Amino acid sequence: MYGILISMKPKLYLESTIISDLISRPSRDLITAAHQLITQVWWEEHRHKFDIYISQYVLQEVSAGDAEAVQRRLQVVKVLLLLHMSDHVQVLASVLIDGKSFPAQEIRDAFHIAIATVQGMDFLLTWNMKHLANAIMRNTITAICQSHAYALPVI
Repeated sequence: MYGILISMKPKLYLESTIISDLISRPSRDLITAAHQLITQVWWEEHRHKFDIYISQYVLQEVSAGDAEAVQRRLQVVKVLLLLHMSDHVQVLASVLIDGKSFPAQEIRDAFHIAIATVQGMDFLLTWNMKHLANAIMRNTITAICQSHAYALPVI
């Protein structure tokens, strides 16, 4: 019998800070070096447990900067699944900005949340503590997503 292969793995949205820490030269900054090490261990030992997705915003972010680093980052993302934009993502991102969950100049961060939420990701993996993994803003972001009938991924 033939059928559609359906993955039973959790769906994970991989934000660009993870990709950057994965390929970066070791940092002298203790916290950044710890993030890099944790990221590398997670990548080697745990990534296979997830269906990993990115968006056009991740592609834009990993395509900027030093040409050598860009090539290394693009090597990582070329095997990942790409989520597509929709009107629903645009609406949710706008509401997140209007609801003061994100500063207007950080619209990409609002789109990371919106696309991961609208596309039904189980997890959003990031080192961006200022806007994405911000415990202070989590309740506001969750409430906005729920008011639009979406469940916020675990960040």
